[in-house]
Amino acid sequence: MSARRFRISFRHFVHRSRLTQIGLIFVLWLVGTQIAQALHLPLPGGIVGMLLALTLLLTRGVSLFSIKRGADWFLAEMLLFFVPAVLGVLDHREFLGLLGLKILAIILLSTVAVMAATALTVDLIFRWSEKHERLAA
Repeated sequence: MSARRFRISFRHFVHRSRLTQIGLIFVLWLVGTQIAQALHLPLPGGIVGMLLALTLLLTRGVSLFSIKRGADWFLAEMLLFFVPAVLGVLDHREFLGLLGLKILAIILLSTVAVMAATALTVDLIFRWSEKHERLAA
């Protein structure tokens, strides 16, 4: 079997195998964690792994179809990743009182602030690009 044929059949295997894609995402997370620890970055390894995945997608080192099914599975099973947080809240009953309401208010206000800033930025860039397209035409 030639190297090209092997690469094509391997690519098709990865595109069809959700388990392999989940493993690939896990490897990217693991490599990101190792990079963050080795370089003493103030970022979690998951963020570094996500930036690594984005870089691989943009440079076409990995195709979108090589991780789509695995990422869809992670999104579908997201509730599993929040179970430890819920158990943490149950261990700290103070979060269920006034302190919890204050934290909830901060989370909601900061979420609204981020959404508003993002919407304004997108609107400004859209208007700016429309203006420059009209000037260029």
